[in-house]
Amino acid sequence: MAKGGRDRKCEILVINNIAQVGLKRFPPERYAVVKDSKDPWAILVRSQDLHSFEFGPSLRAVGRAGAGVNNIPVPALSKRGIPVFNAPGANANAVKELVLAGMLIAARNLAPALDFVQKQKPAPDLDKKIEEGKKQFAGFELPGHTLGVIGLGKIGSLVADAAIRLGMNVLGFDPHITVEAAWSLPSQVKRANSVDEVFKASHFVTLHVPLVEKTRHLVNTKNIEGFRTGAVLLNFSREGVVADEAVRKGVANGRLKWYVTDFPSADLVGTPGVIALPHLGASTGEAEDNSAVMVVDELRDYLEHGNLQNAVNFPDALMAREAPYRLAIANANVPDMLGRISHTLGKRKINIHNMLNKSKGDMAYTLVDADTPVPADALKELSSLSGVLAVRYLPVDG
Repeated sequence: MAKGGRDRKCEILVINNIAQVGLKRFPPERYAVVKDSKDPWAILVRSQDLHSFEFGPSLRAVGRAGAGVNNIPVPALSKRGIPVFNAPGANANAVKELVLAGMLIAARNLAPALDFVQKQKPAPDLDKKIEEGKKQFAGFELPGHTLGVIGLGKIGSLVADAAIRLGMNVLGFDPHITVEAAWSLPSQVKRANSVDEVFKASHFVTLHVPLVEKTRHLVNTKNIEGFRTGAVLLNFSREGVVADEAVRKGVANGRLKWYVTDFPSADLVGTPGVIALPHLGASTGEAEDNSAVMVVDELRDYLEHGNLQNAVNFPDALMAREAPYRLAIANANVPDMLGRISHTLGKRKINIHNMLNKSKGDMAYTLVDADTPVPADALKELSSLSGVLAVRYLPVDG
């Protein structure tokens, strides 16, 4: 059980460099932002691997100043009722611009062209050599070509919109597209029914999907044969979404003209046809600032009010305060949980002013606003209910 209270400041452990514009949003009278703590209330992280990290008993939340959470042991934290927040879309424009750069690098053969010039030695006939050599790097322009976008979230939608503005045709595929994403998607995007349809029809294919079991090796040695000859594959999503062996096969037989990726692989570095960047997707000052601000605001809203937004392991749950005493309960998604919570409070004559319950897969979350204080014995009983993972008491003066 975790109770609120201001007997000490909330310690926020910061791992990696998090933009100051975000960290300054923690009020110093309430929060202590530290770089070393054995038992923080919350952790802010970017790329540090936390799978072997020892989480203390006071931990209430983890925030990732970015989108991916592969470096965080989400299942283990879920069992303790600890939400893991991220910042989806905060780096979307930065990634979009890098995807556009990747398309242009491939279309105009800029990588080998730059290498050609760099290798020239100063000589009186340098201009002549460069003029003669440039013919081998002749490329093509983007208008009229088809871009296939797999994954139509924030980044995919921005890429699709930018490509349309450049005069390209856009074919999109996302079986799990949200209503919000669908509304923001340009109307000119043609809908595909499968990834294979995208591969077959597109001159460029760009991937914007999370790395989960279903998307691991989404591009593989079997379906690489479905690409049109001379296609360009762009992966600014996650390394494991594309199988290295598929890339080697694709560039060897000409199915792929270029593979442009933000995830250098030891098996592919130096391979002809592979352009690998050093994970630059979110490496802009603007993206780092946006990510830090977003995740700090999410952490504060959760720590102070129990609200959940952009927690990868819990549902969004936002409820305006209408009473001074709030309970935030993380629990397994099992039957009669609301009934048992209500009964525990009701037998103590605690009036429930408002209640919200949301679920996501095996996890559920309940917010309860009460008109009167919730005593310690009620908190203890709620914590002991089967299926309850964590209980937080958040009175307005706490």
